[in-house]
Amino acid sequence: MLIATFNVNGITSRLPALLQWLEEKQPDVACLQELKAPQEKFPEQAIRDAGYCPIWHGQKSWNGVAILARGVEPQEIGRGLQGDPEDAQSRYIEAVVNGIVICCLYLPNGNPAPGPKFDYKLKWFERLIKRGEELLATGAPVVMAGDFNVMPTELDVYKPERWVDDALFRPETREAFHRLVAQGWTDSLRAMHPGKKIYTFWDYFRNAFGRDAGLRIDHLLLSPALADKLVAAGVDREVRGREKPSDHAPTWIELDLG
Repeated sequence: MLIATFNVNGITSRLPALLQWLEEKQPDVACLQELKAPQEKFPEQAIRDAGYCPIWHGQKSWNGVAILARGVEPQEIGRGLQGDPEDAQSRYIEAVVNGIVICCLYLPNGNPAPGPKFDYKLKWFERLIKRGEELLATGAPVVMAGDFNVMPTELDVYKPERWVDDALFRPETREAFHRLVAQGWTDSLRAMHPGKKIYTFWDYFRNAFGRDAGLRIDHLLLSPALADKLVAAGVDREVRGREKPSDHAPTWIELDLG
């Protein structure tokens, strides 16, 4: 089973690129972030014509998450994280696909830090950690996938000394991520590629992609029920090098569920 996460950075403008990648890769599940489209503007028919059944949580101009399943309808569990009734941002959606719980998330960026946006990021992270505990307590097979907006270690960022004050790399952010993983999750990409420089995001500026000045901020975490099923993980970085690309590349895992 092939499961991917892809921050598309605007599904309307990137739809041709998304459809090309779906046709080439044919993931069984694709988690999308940064749709930047209201609920009614999601290109449902184009996605269905490509062979995928979608659920999505849109928001005008910003955020937005979706789960696409190839050939089957995702069974939605819920959208949004519990714990803050005032939070109206579209950043989380959860569904069951082929017996696996899929959590698609877009964690807040948090910049500038310190400040209100960073406070929101950390509070959101605490709610995610709580949801992680609840999911693991069920014993179900779970994949938590998305743009976490955190580089967990210095290996995950080009020139880490330049990022020490950034919300994606501040100690509070990394500590929250490590607490989440310590619940019993497996960081799949790092599990398959220990010690390897591997990035999922390259800024549009200063020829970041050409210089490979990247970040690893897109993650797929596996619950214990799936950890020993992991057989491959990678990044389709060539997608980042195409015309009018997202600043993220699709990141994927392969599970042997036989």
